[in-house]
Amino acid sequence: MQIAIIGSGKIGSTLAQLLLLAEHEIWIANQRGPDSLQELVANLGPRAHAATVSQAAAFGDTVIIAVPFGAYQKMPADLLRNKVVIDATNYVAERDGAITAIESGQKTSTELLAAHLPDTHVVKTYNSIFWENLRDDGRPSGTPERRALPLAGDDANAKQIAMQLLDDTGFDAVDAGSLSQGRRFQRGTPPYVQRYNAHELAIALNWTS
Repeated sequence: MQIAIIGSGKIGSTLAQLLLLAEHEIWIANQRGPDSLQELVANLGPRAHAATVSQAAAFGDTVIIAVPFGAYQKMPADLLRNKVVIDATNYVAERDGAITAIESGQKTSTELLAAHLPDTHVVKTYNSIFWENLRDDGRPSGTPERRALPLAGDDANAKQIAMQLLDDTGFDAVDAGSLSQGRRFQRGTPPYVQRYNAHELAIALNWTS
């Protein structure tokens, strides 16, 4: 699969490594430009490519966004139309600035991202795990008590692709429902960064909001 990752921090670079092990082609970008990524892609190997944000967005059939949420409006909406976008971001008011729609509970951060990206198939996942656990906790499919991660989205095909990526990176997937239900595993909720198998996570997602 042609996968672009926008964001080269701990989550983005860890996902690049895991997805390359699963034999995907990866283009990775950040706001600083390709020159800042040369050491990273050299360490990742020949199927990893440094790119501008625009180049990565144009390349990827699936695009993972792993930047601080406050930068979401910088994502190139025109280049992401009709693509699957995986939202691995988390809203942090102290870092991103307080956003009234999120603070009031009217919208989740992923819904705001989706509104910025019309005609894009957004799925929220990979936001609810620390990068060290993303790196270390993955196990082959079928492993007993394999760790599970939640996802949420409105497009069934996009969710299937996200589930495949979760499996490729070593995790079972638990579908939390529509995109708005991403609120059930956003930062500060009971399932956030907790280590659960699929059965345990399904229970944890049913906390009362």
